Amino acid sequence: MSRNGDARQISLLPPDAAAVLHLVRENLKLLLELAQRYEVGLGDAPADCLSVRGPEDVNAYLGPELAALAQEQLRVVLLDTKNHVLGVTLVYQGGVNAISVRLADCFREAVRLGAAAVILVHNHPSTDPTPSPEDVRLTSEAGRAGDLLGIDVLDHIVIGRQGYVSLRQRGLYTPPHVTAD
Repeated sequence: MSRNGDARQISLLPPDAAAVLHLVRENLKLLLELAQRYEVGLGDAPADCLSVRGPEDVNAYLGPELAALAQEQLRVVLLDTKNHVLGVTLVYQGGVNAISVRLADCFREAVRLGAAAVILVHNHPSTDPTPSPEDVRLTSEAGRAGDLLGIDVLDHIVIGRQGYVSLRQRGLYTPPHVTAD
């Protein structure tokens, strides 16, 4: 307190601290905006309302990130009736070459958000996107579970550094309600 009773604020910051603080706040706003737009698992639709027309759209959206990961991840792309992305949720993160999956976890967010369809997506850190027998089995089981829930499992896409593979395009998965493509 000063002699006349005024309380004065003491700053330990340099004189240009206001400019630095303003810059930090602007950067935080930008980071928040980027996180809201691109963060996986938020369940919010991307700002540009991404539509999925085929596996190449999913690969363009998630491929750059998933291909670079050192651990296997399984994500579920949640779609509305017009195949607009409602969100992407991280279901599992595993080791270098395996993950353990409960089908209930694949559909939890889809049910919560009222998704009409889902696409399973996971990466192979080994760089080779060739689906394993376990990938094929999981996709088939998920298709049957989704059919019971009224949620279409449209595809399962495996991403590696050498590209991606759509199980549906390879003939390794046919949705339960589809007779022929």
